[in-house]
Amino acid sequence: MHLAYPAVLAVLLFSIGLYGVLGRRNAILVLMSVELMLNAVNLNLVAFDVWLRDTLHAGQALTLFTITIAAAEIGIGLAIVLLVYRNRGSSDIDKLTDLAESDLDPDRAGAGTTPEATADEKAEATA
Repeated sequence: MHLAYPAVLAVLLFSIGLYGVLGRRNAILVLMSVELMLNAVNLNLVAFDVWLRDTLHAGQALTLFTITIAAAEIGIGLAIVLLVYRNRGSSDIDKLTDLAESDLDPDRAGAGTTPEATADEKAEATA
């Protein structure tokens, strides 16, 4: 078996997945694109395992680990996306800015924004 055929297919799958991660706004499509990228890596692992004629089949073992991690990632990621969709009505990634820190907060303009200052402010607020 020529190694070029599965390698080219893996490059195409990885490129499509990379475009999906960088170019999409829907969180479900981003998760699907990450899965495409992981499948391209799995294809390379198995192809190189066959090409090298490894007696331990390390490429296939690593592929099983990758599939397991991908399943866990999809389960957790889909749960997060469903909760975001339930709370907001949209799974658009660009609209998820509530957890981001804002540098343009008018209450803190001119105030020291060192980590020590913010920790002291949080401690005073909870007391």
